[in-house]
Amino acid sequence: MNSLISRSQALLAYSGLTLNGNGVCDPQVRDKRLYARVFAHGSLGFGEGYMDGWWDVKDLNGMLTRVVGARIDDRLLNLDTLFAHLRARWFNLQRGYRAWKIGTHHYDLGNDLFEAMLGKRLVYSCGYWAQSDTLDDAQEAKLDLVCRKLQLKPGMHVLDIGCGWGEALKFAAERYGVSGVGVTVSKEQAVWAKNLCRDLPIEIRLQDYREIEETFDAVYSIGMFEHVGVYNYRTYFETVRKCLKPDGLSLLHTIGNNDPPCTPDPWIDKYIFPNSMIPAASQVATALESLFVVEDWHNFGPDYDRTLCAWKQNFDAAWPRLAAHYDERFKRMWLFYLCTSAAVFRTRRSQLWQLTLSPNGVPGGYRVPH
Repeated sequence: MNSLISRSQALLAYSGLTLNGNGVCDPQVRDKRLYARVFAHGSLGFGEGYMDGWWDVKDLNGMLTRVVGARIDDRLLNLDTLFAHLRARWFNLQRGYRAWKIGTHHYDLGNDLFEAMLGKRLVYSCGYWAQSDTLDDAQEAKLDLVCRKLQLKPGMHVLDIGCGWGEALKFAAERYGVSGVGVTVSKEQAVWAKNLCRDLPIEIRLQDYREIEETFDAVYSIGMFEHVGVYNYRTYFETVRKCLKPDGLSLLHTIGNNDPPCTPDPWIDKYIFPNSMIPAASQVATALESLFVVEDWHNFGPDYDRTLCAWKQNFDAAWPRLAAHYDERFKRMWLFYLCTSAAVFRTRRSQLWQLTLSPNGVPGGYRVPH
């Protein structure tokens, strides 16, 4: 036991933390079984230990920022991490029935949870904070940015791949006069989106994106590509190209990874986003070769830190009423997810990309309308 405690202290020293120290970011161990759990299972054991109350800390956000920034997870390589990486590399985990797992496991958790957390609009992706001071304004700015980048005009027919609760389509229809189709693999999202857009020229489908056959003036996806998987990246872009008119534009809004390809986190894979994968730039660039011209590649990753912190603030405020439907272990799991994710963007280990694509290149060049 003493050797495990010493190893733990040495690891935390890389991030300037002290085990059971007096600082607000210093972790306090409540159960000594934690040490063996972490060294046996790495980030999975660390996250589960927090969920089970085996360790605590006053400033979870600050502590995780230091741990993530010092890349302590890279020093805890174990069989769970190796298995997650090999599984992602060897198997197509996002095809057939597996493509629907993310819907039932995560997005169908409960609309009450997401309605409480996400703000005025149920937009579960990074806001655009360039000229915004509130979450609601940042999400509206992001939706408007997407519409401007796609150069939407009244009468256009658009496709939203992974439409979520329908907010982006609703915004585009009301502000830019378009009609559209949205597809999702979440039953709860589909029901909500149909009701939200019931008075607009919008069709919501519970459908895999690979089954779409129509053509559209513009095609976009916001926060869906993380669930596509490396073995399907080419298929995704081929589907978009097939569905996009020759003079149309497509926008891809996705988290991007600085690390080598196929490196999922075991805890995130088990508890939050099963079978998901953050793409590397090399994977995206290779998958769209000969299909699209990259007109614009925009990175505003730090805005996700602010978005996640705003979601956490909303979640904390709503917990007294959410507690009737979600237990304490879920609360700790969700807080660990939000704070870890914020730390990843705060330390610039992950990015938020918006790629604007055209099939043949925009004549004379592409500019984002103001």
